[in-house]
Amino acid sequence: MDESQSEVTAAHASAILQNTPNGVLLVDRETRIRFVNPSFRRMFHCGDEDLLGKRAAEFVHTDCFERTIAAGEQLTVKETIPEHDVSFRGGLFAIEGKDLYCGIFIDTSEEEKAIKELRDLRDQTLERAQEVISRQMQTAQEIARLLGETTAETKVLLVKLMSLFREEGAP
Repeated sequence: MDESQSEVTAAHASAILQNTPNGVLLVDRETRIRFVNPSFRRMFHCGDEDLLGKRAAEFVHTDCFERTIAAGEQLTVKETIPEHDVSFRGGLFAIEGKDLYCGIFIDTSEEEKAIKELRDLRDQTLERAQEVISRQMQTAQEIARLLGETTAETKVLLVKLMSLFREEGAP
C-alpha cells in the first residue's frame, strides 16, 4: 500500500471510530487510556472529561482489560453498571504489533430494560394468577360448605317427612 492509500485508509478509520454508535477505547499494557471515541464518552457519561492517561477500570467499572491482557487472547464481556445506568457487551482484543488493547462496547441498556420489564410483567402475571386461583379455591370451598349444610338440612327434613308418612300410613 502506498503512502496516499495509507492516508486515505487512516482517514476512513478515523471517521469510522468517531461516528460508530459503539464505544471504542484503546489502552496500553497498564490499562491507561490512549484513545476514546465520542460514543464511549456518551455511553459512560464522561462528557468532556480528560480521560487520556487514566485507568480504563475507572470508567468501565470492570477489570475486563486486565483479564484480556492476562489471558493474552480476545475476551467478551457483558456487564451492567448501575451508577452509569448502562449495560453493555464488549469485545476486547490486542492490536497486533502494538502494545495496545482495544475494547469495543455495544450499549445494550435498552435491551436489558426491555428484558427486565418483561420479567417484571411475567412475575406480576404469575402473582395475579395465583391470587385468582386462591380466590376461586376459597369460593369453591364456601360453595361446598353451603351445599353441604343445605344438603344436611334437606336430609333431616326429608327423613322427618318420611317418618311422618310412615306413621300416618301405619294402622
